[in-house]
Amino acid sequence: MPIDYNKITVRVDLDRIKTNFEILNRLGGNAAAVVKSDAYGHGLLAVSRTLAKAGAKNMAVGTVEEGVRLRKMPYEGRILVLMGPLDLEEYEDLAEHGLVPFIVSFEQLSVLDRIGRRRERPVKIALKFDTGMARLGFTIRDLPEIISRLCDMPGLAVDVVGSHLAVADEPDGREFTLEQGRIFGEITAGLRKAGFCFQASLANTAGLMAWPELRHDLQRPGLGLYGANPLAGTDLADLGKGLRPAMQVTAPVIQVHDLARGRTVSYGRTFTAPRDMRVAVVAAGYSDAYSRRFSNNGVMSLNGSMVPVVGRVCMQTTVVDVTGVEVKAGDRAFILGGPENCFVTAEELARRLDTITYEVFCLLGLNRKTYQDG
Repeated sequence: MPIDYNKITVRVDLDRIKTNFEILNRLGGNAAAVVKSDAYGHGLLAVSRTLAKAGAKNMAVGTVEEGVRLRKMPYEGRILVLMGPLDLEEYEDLAEHGLVPFIVSFEQLSVLDRIGRRRERPVKIALKFDTGMARLGFTIRDLPEIISRLCDMPGLAVDVVGSHLAVADEPDGREFTLEQGRIFGEITAGLRKAGFCFQASLANTAGLMAWPELRHDLQRPGLGLYGANPLAGTDLADLGKGLRPAMQVTAPVIQVHDLARGRTVSYGRTFTAPRDMRVAVVAAGYSDAYSRRFSNNGVMSLNGSMVPVVGRVCMQTTVVDVTGVEVKAGDRAFILGGPENCFVTAEELARRLDTITYEVFCLLGLNRKTYQDG
């Protein structure tokens, strides 16, 4: 459920998502648009409808539940389930709705094989391999046993073979990325030699943009769809040229008042006015997914000016310094986004929080959304 007890508005520009998809899809030619986790906070169904109209023949969700919702939208293309089945009920849902789960264990193979045999129709699967993330998946050492078992599992059909790049967005990680690519190449070659036909998938957004030799048959752009550049701040940043952010988040100003020199503001008295100031109280706080770590550290865009957060972020309010800025109650502050000359980027918020843009989108996207199309 979205956060529905506040006055924060998340506006998503669907036309920008469409354009971002077209840019990324041209690079590899067969993009599986990643719409997991409510499309990174942008709204699963609204974003997926836009991508389907833009020609996306493949999409990737995080969970089976998301996959079922997407199928019922309806969406007729391939739906990859990145986390695969997590409980017994989800195995049946996968088969019932024609979802393609990433499989990471022999136990999962056995269960789905039994379901496919019972239904007298093979269940399509995606084999996930660990080539360096050390997170989920089979390893290259499992390849002989996988081939042996699959040859005796008529209830399964290998549709995709995939892995995930760990540092494709870090130019200094070149050797590690190439080693992941080499291992993945050995895995796919071994499976094809054994007679399996499938699409190979390794590249995320950064891999798609920066590593053309690792694009393979099917690419999985996620972050770039929403206009963030995973290569920002590196020598390869220009590879993300043309991607435009799709999310803007605003909250109303509820009061503006003077703050005399020497006075403190908010809990803990962590900010003391160094001069006579004017401050505005914005109706956004940590219960609205505006992190408390922005205390004395954040920034908003308000009426054409960048205004810093002063004092601690509260549960539902944040105070900003608006000295010299024309502001009144009812004006809206941009927590994310704003006019082009005064734009709060997801990268800037992530830097201030010592996190990544993915988290910024997912958290702020918990609030109610409106959509702009065209």
